[in-house]
Amino acid sequence: MTAPAPILIAGGGIGGMALALALARRGIRSTVLERQQTPTAAGAGIQLGPNGVRALQCLGVAEALRPWAGVPEAIEVMAGGSGRRLSRLPLGAWIAARHGAPYWVAHRGDLHAVLAEAAAGEPLIELRTGFEVASVAQTTGAAIVADPAGERLTGPILVGADGLWSAVRGALAPASAPRTAGAAATRTVIPAGQAEALATEAVGVWLSPEAHVVHYPVRQGKEIAVVVIARDGEARQGRGWDAGADAGRLQHRLAGFHPSLVQALDPGRGDRVWREWTLHALPRLTAWAQGRIVLLGDAAHPLLPYLAQGGALALEDAVVLADGLRRAGPDAPGALARFQALRAARVRRVQAASLRQGRIYHLAAPASWARDAVLALAPGAWLMAGYDWLYAWRPPSETA
Repeated sequence: MTAPAPILIAGGGIGGMALALALARRGIRSTVLERQQTPTAAGAGIQLGPNGVRALQCLGVAEALRPWAGVPEAIEVMAGGSGRRLSRLPLGAWIAARHGAPYWVAHRGDLHAVLAEAAAGEPLIELRTGFEVASVAQTTGAAIVADPAGERLTGPILVGADGLWSAVRGALAPASAPRTAGAAATRTVIPAGQAEALATEAVGVWLSPEAHVVHYPVRQGKEIAVVVIARDGEARQGRGWDAGADAGRLQHRLAGFHPSLVQALDPGRGDRVWREWTLHALPRLTAWAQGRIVLLGDAAHPLLPYLAQGGALALEDAVVLADGLRRAGPDAPGALARFQALRAARVRRVQAASLRQGRIYHLAAPASWARDAVLALAPGAWLMAGYDWLYAWRPPSETA
């Protein structure tokens, strides 16, 4: 008998590579179509709560990432202007014992490299680089993609794991396009020896009305990943994730923060590379799946970064979709519809919580005074317990 044709996956980023691995672990072939000649992961740091680490465990790659991952002891929330610590939320051993998996921080490049190396060792995975999806079509029995030169590939299913600006989503829902979210993010990675007060074993979050700053150690503590997220009504970079940041604009965004933070970041230092991108949101899609085509991760449900869950949800998606396809047999369209049914409520809850977190981060006085009082008075473990619903995720195969 002829082996089934491979599932087509558009996008060789974290979500696409994770799905290819999840499928291979279940004996299912796939072809990953990546637009770049050399696939890389955009961005610097990534936070992986217990739910994200559990997904990596399901993929069999957690141990490969472990040497490169940091295990922060806490999230330290700081008043941006005064530098006063408002709260210390436990991570480390506390959250690992509570949820059966640790909370990790890592460099996105390291996570992608681990996924890519594992995929390269899988005979059931083919990676096609330099393949840009230009058109998408389907019949009752197959999905078809073509590149700009007209090369066509056919598979039983096409998965759009090609991110916020998904070409696959554009074919399914051409009227649905990302819109600016009124904020911009600026990132860098600083050698730990130059990070001064930021070189700690914690995730630091500094709050102010117009911006907030997050930092944490990556690459075995040798570097500190930093992101500054600020209110911004202008969309300067369009689709880009890697445009050079304007030092003057960054200095303006940091102006209200405590001197210890500003000095550690020092936007004027010429040896630091800052990258900037505009944050976008996507109107809720009616369907992630149509026939034999389905969307995954940011292509289906992009998140604003206030809960640091975008990467984790893509990893969850990969595990859940692969499980469903393993069980489906010839019922591919049914499996894709069930995938959305399984994931939609959780994704909506995380999206709503992320928006709420962003509003809380950027409260102005007097509302910020009440926020700070709650953070200062409430036990950190009690505050973290409010996220049990998020971090306690298990794949359906473990909860059935």
